[in-house]
Amino acid sequence: MTMSEYHNPVLLKESIDALVLNPDGVYADATFGGGGHSREILNRLNNGRLIAFDRDSDAIANAPEDKRLTMVHNNFRFIHNYTLLYAREGLDGILADLGVSSHQFDTAERGFSFRYSAPLDMRMNAQGVRTATDIVNSYTQEELEKVLKIYGEVENARKVAQLIVAARSKAKILTTDDLDKSIAAALPTFAEHKYLAKVYQALRIEVNEEMRSLEKFLYGAAESLRKGGRLAVITYHSLEDRMVKNFIKAGNIEGNENKDMFGRSIAPFKAVNRKPVIPEEAEIEKNTRARSAKLRIAEKI
Repeated sequence: MTMSEYHNPVLLKESIDALVLNPDGVYADATFGGGGHSREILNRLNNGRLIAFDRDSDAIANAPEDKRLTMVHNNFRFIHNYTLLYAREGLDGILADLGVSSHQFDTAERGFSFRYSAPLDMRMNAQGVRTATDIVNSYTQEELEKVLKIYGEVENARKVAQLIVAARSKAKILTTDDLDKSIAAALPTFAEHKYLAKVYQALRIEVNEEMRSLEKFLYGAAESLRKGGRLAVITYHSLEDRMVKNFIKAGNIEGNENKDMFGRSIAPFKAVNRKPVIPEEAEIEKNTRARSAKLRIAEKI
């Protein structure tokens, strides 16, 4: 399987141009996915090294043979642990592309997409314990409403939660079809797919603990980078982008600026780009999944 069949890397040139400033440095790709960003980092390195993370065994199996590459089959939230193991001197740059890979969306049995009839799974790590089936069948109505509202920004989240609870009282919700049918009464006539995408996004984020993982990753990245090292993060929805923006600005996900006794900010980063970099129209035409992408770049102070 080629990289382009597996996943088209978003904002490839923009992110790697900003990241790899030292061809002999040590870098991390926190979200290997289809490996497009990792391959481009390796193309830019001479004697440098790359540590790449992914919790999906399919992604690990797709890694290139390169003595400069160390693959880590684990969640990127543990980046600082592995930096201590493989690069005690610290990293020169860290990249994270927070999008779900095209391969995961397009592999029907993974249950990430309403486009396919499949078991309601959504685990990025197939060895993970909890699936989307577990969530829709065991969470209380209030818990479901909270997940849908916070992680999917789903309009009328209460009604959707009520419909799920009502449906599962008759029969367990096991597949994407079961879920779609259970909430059909809440779907708007002219934006059905957009609405379903929000519901599926919310469940996927909850299954994989994506926001908690991102928070731990950001703190770990700040610890792992050397002074002058760069962090490049590509986000795809407002929750992620707000968290990354706040962390770059203030060193915490709430965006609360802390200052020293002289009134100077003690945030670990300074923003390299004041506004996020977004894909050009030509890239969006080739890859529609790039349309919501935003790249933020920061430098360790």
